[in-house]
Amino acid sequence: MIPTTLVLITIDLDQQTALFSATLIIAVVIWYTWLVFRYYSKKQQQSPLPPGPQGLPIVGYLPFLDSQLHSHFALLAKKYGPILSLRLGGETCIVISSPGMAREILKDNDVTFANRPVPNVVKAMEYGGRDLVFTPYGAEWRMLRKVCMQDMLGHATLNQFYCYRRREIGETVRYLHSLKGLEAVNVGEEMFLSILNVITSMLWGGTIQGDKRSSIGAELRQVVGEITDLMGKPNVSDFFPRLEWMDLQGMKKRMKKVVVKLERIFDEIIGLRTEGDGKKSSSSNGNVDFLQVLLKLREGDSTKPPLTMFHVKALLLDMVVGGTDTTSSTVEFAIAEMMNNPRVMIKAQQELDAVVGKAVEESDLDKLIYLKAVIKEVLRLHPVLPLMVPHCPSESCTVAGFRVPRGARVFVNVWAIHRDPAFWEQPSEFMPERFLGPEGEGRWDYSGSDLRYLPFGSGRRRCAGMDMGERIVMLSVASLVHGFDWSKLGQAETVEEHPVSEKFGIVLKKREPLVAVPVPRLTLTD
Repeated sequence: MIPTTLVLITIDLDQQTALFSATLIIAVVIWYTWLVFRYYSKKQQQSPLPPGPQGLPIVGYLPFLDSQLHSHFALLAKKYGPILSLRLGGETCIVISSPGMAREILKDNDVTFANRPVPNVVKAMEYGGRDLVFTPYGAEWRMLRKVCMQDMLGHATLNQFYCYRRREIGETVRYLHSLKGLEAVNVGEEMFLSILNVITSMLWGGTIQGDKRSSIGAELRQVVGEITDLMGKPNVSDFFPRLEWMDLQGMKKRMKKVVVKLERIFDEIIGLRTEGDGKKSSSSNGNVDFLQVLLKLREGDSTKPPLTMFHVKALLLDMVVGGTDTTSSTVEFAIAEMMNNPRVMIKAQQELDAVVGKAVEESDLDKLIYLKAVIKEVLRLHPVLPLMVPHCPSESCTVAGFRVPRGARVFVNVWAIHRDPAFWEQPSEFMPERFLGPEGEGRWDYSGSDLRYLPFGSGRRRCAGMDMGERIVMLSVASLVHGFDWSKLGQAETVEEHPVSEKFGIVLKKREPLVAVPVPRLTLTD
């Protein structure tokens, strides 16, 4: 029989345990309620996300996106305002469509927005994200930027490499002249090949000569086409990062195969550039090239942090991929717009005839004031990167009273800003004259200082190849307009208006390729 005292003690202990448990539960409930209250109070104190269209669960607004993103975002901006937000899968996207908002992103908060999201297919490359475009803002990026701006793309270096640009553009002019005005050409394709030859000649033209240069160029054209195709396709892994490891569309796998080809080409070129003892060999014609500059910097250990072979290959890739489609597309748009506007074509040819001799030289370009205005107007109407390369804030911040979360993808819709009737008279019309006169010439440069006109971007991550791109585009367009009249097949002088509609992609292109007949204006000289 259990003693009465023990029973009473047991009952008392049970009551104490129950009381303790009840107290603990109440404390946990009060603590949790306080946390929830604090969370929602803090959330209410935060600035709201910018307004934007509602999407669906999980996929967000993805099913409703139009393939013409630049014009689709411009329409959304008319409804929701110059700063709007979209949820695309698991990613928050912010779209900026006014100069004022662009200034807050690219000028006022430049350091915060100095990073860029790295696409999944770029990560598939061994040196993916180690190039100038995608390297995070910091010491490594500053080193790469300095190498590009000071050692590769500075005025002195570009002047030194003029022999390559002159040679390749001259070859294109001679080929078109050989057609004697009897055959039509695809202007975009011809200019892509020509400018790829220009770029690769500057990259390693002093290293590779003759048939070897032609065979490597042909192989590189195919590889560049595959890379730009993969980079331009929507990738599920970019919108749902947690599914990245699955590579549902197989794009990462495909990119790895392309990179193997690219690595072999680069290794062969670099191998040709070095001797058995690893020292630089001299080029056969005494001319230097970008590859020589990069290898010299790498061997000299003169950069901090050090320039590695990964960096060398990444910069070569930036030059090839970033300089071909963008430049050739601009030249194609320029010829198409001038064909649609015979008055502009005639005026440009008259200026060229007054300034240039038999062949256009880069020394002539600064005197071609009207042609410069034509190119500026082309880049206003058809910016090659209509949404720029997306920016990615390193921390949450407030823009125009709205919250832009850390890690969001921020698109600056240059295309919409360049066509905003609040800032541009008759914004849809091709009017080079808007860039003439003291106000036009002085204000509208390519530096991005005036956020109403920023075809090459603005701020720290403005396009490093701006000067080189301007030179190649000007020299190409001047040579084509000076040397030829352009018409449709079967028409001698005038043409029907050729549609200048656009197709969105990694680079803005003409929806319908420009096919035209180059009719020689001048007698070709050696």
